[in-house]
Amino acid sequence: MTDAVARTAPTERDALPPAERLRVTEVFLSLQGESASVGWPTVFVRLTGCPLRCRWCDTTYAFHGGRWCSLSALEADVADYGVHHVCITGGEPLAQPNCRTLAERLAARGHAVSIETSGAIDIGGLDPRVTVVMDVKAPGSGEEERNRLDNLDRLRGGDQVKFVLADRADYDWARAFVREHDLAARAEVLFSPVAGELAPRALADWIVADRLPVRFQLQLHKSLWGDVPGR
Repeated sequence: MTDAVARTAPTERDALPPAERLRVTEVFLSLQGESASVGWPTVFVRLTGCPLRCRWCDTTYAFHGGRWCSLSALEADVADYGVHHVCITGGEPLAQPNCRTLAERLAARGHAVSIETSGAIDIGGLDPRVTVVMDVKAPGSGEEERNRLDNLDRLRGGDQVKFVLADRADYDWARAFVREHDLAARAEVLFSPVAGELAPRALADWIVADRLPVRFQLQLHKSLWGDVPGR
């Protein structure tokens, strides 16, 4: 647990103004393992809670628990790490409205800020300096019905859309989705295999065969450190 999270114990929740608090699972420094900024040293602010239950989720430990932390303490903790990139993730970070305020404050400090979101919550109204990395849930996730198609019209230049695919059926579905919504013209599109279920080479071969305008990616952090939380 980080210093910023430890500064605010759960019993102090009511001592923090509602507009100045977030429930946080962890704050840590690592390499960005996916998205267009893969490989950059990045501070991750993992917020607690998520309304979805994707079958292949690898951060179920962030569904519950965590500690209340003030936005000011989080800003200070991020600054202490001394790196440019910050990723606000979860869980589902946008399930906590103050996530937007934290992202704006961090961007105002000069950080390159991204928010990783499930796509099940409205992404409108975010600070224009903040990059959205939004999932589109394929059928294999078990949460396809939670996709908000209206979010596609809210994507901005520099935003990214990520598909995590479990099998050929997921790939075919995602390929059709990309083409139907002209998604490559709206944002950078990322395709990743579910670890341990879809062979990375198979997904790569399908993308190449179809000349699909998407970026193939693996989760770099898993290749380096496995499924260790906080890495």
